[in-house]
Amino acid sequence: MPFDPMTLALFAVLVTALVCATVVCVVALCRAHRTDAVAVVRALADLVAVFTRYRRKQ
Repeated sequence: MPFDPMTLALFAVLVTALVCATVVCVVALCRAHRTDAVAVVRALADLVAVFTRYRRKQ
């Protein structure tokens, strides 16, 4: 079954975004000091909330 080129492009963009977000989170956790890991995880959750609010305003 052939796929629509637009569907494949959307899939590629979503996969790329997921990989980039994963890399950013892992790097942030690896660079954080052991005692700051909880603060980093909370900051990442806050960052997601900010982006979600920004997306809804548009």
